[in-house]
Amino acid sequence: MRLIQFLTSENKPALGRVCSNSEVQVVGAVSTLYELAQRALAESTQLVELVEQLATDERVDYDQLESEQRLLAPFAHPDPAHLFVTGTGLTHLGSADTRANMHAKTSGKAESELTDSMKMFQQGVQGGKPEDGKVGAQPEWFYKGNGNIVAAPGKALQSPDFGLDAGEEPEIAGCYINDEKGQPWRIGFALGNEFSDHKTERQNYLLLAHSKLRPCSVGPEILIGDLPAEVRGQSRIVRNGEVIWEKPFLSGESNMSHSLANLEHHHFKYSLFRQPGDAHVHFYGTATLSFADGIETREGDVFEISAEGFGRALRNPIAIAEPTGEPVKVL
Repeated sequence: MRLIQFLTSENKPALGRVCSNSEVQVVGAVSTLYELAQRALAESTQLVELVEQLATDERVDYDQLESEQRLLAPFAHPDPAHLFVTGTGLTHLGSADTRANMHAKTSGKAESELTDSMKMFQQGVQGGKPEDGKVGAQPEWFYKGNGNIVAAPGKALQSPDFGLDAGEEPEIAGCYINDEKGQPWRIGFALGNEFSDHKTERQNYLLLAHSKLRPCSVGPEILIGDLPAEVRGQSRIVRNGEVIWEKPFLSGESNMSHSLANLEHHHFKYSLFRQPGDAHVHFYGTATLSFADGIETREGDVFEISAEGFGRALRNPIAIAEPTGEPVKVL
């Protein structure tokens, strides 16, 4: 089952089940997936069963929702400050080589010298998929921001005016909600563009944290259920109506050095991320970057990320944001 969130013609939030590539069935009694998840927890009901119960006879045109830019991110928290957006890197087979090559091409260093990334990657390969009940190798982890940085499908990804690069990262993102006791529950999976500044990162690996403080986008659909072991997708950059770069990407546990359970453990082991009612969007990583192929993006370029089983493609143009404002003042 795949769900979307959208705005009605009256500009009110609504939840829908994707029936086909052109038709969406409205889910009644709730207006967001967060509300649906809260109700499912309260009633000890599976999300799929609850959607079946609440589905209405009302249908909306999917093409119209997209053309009128009424699609929303498929999952959010009513208070954006209570949505944590985070991720893990070096989790996919080939991701270490991509990272090492990206740095080596510009720094002049040999790949063999980039030992920290390779060591962490190898730790994941050797211990990222532990037996059930055991704790595996700790992955690279980063913070992106809160719900305010999530751009809706079709909306621009605002690169800051001080940014050096605006690069896509095609990924799968997991969406989670904490119940009233702080127990995290996985809701589903969505396509994601974990937008980053790779030029800032390549200056010094310790600037990775800065490079991740950028907007991102997920959706437009969320897959309720298990993540396929093999996810095959396509990442494209469109400029003035023409594809200037295109490359397949792989995800799913068959193509990862870490299991989802291990990534989830090392995120939710922190009590900070187990606060009752909070929500999480967690990016699982990628091994495919246009930047690694020497692509220089521009304002107006459109990122397009698609994958089998995830419905419509995620599309977002690049825009340059206005300066953040005046310097800090003393109170």
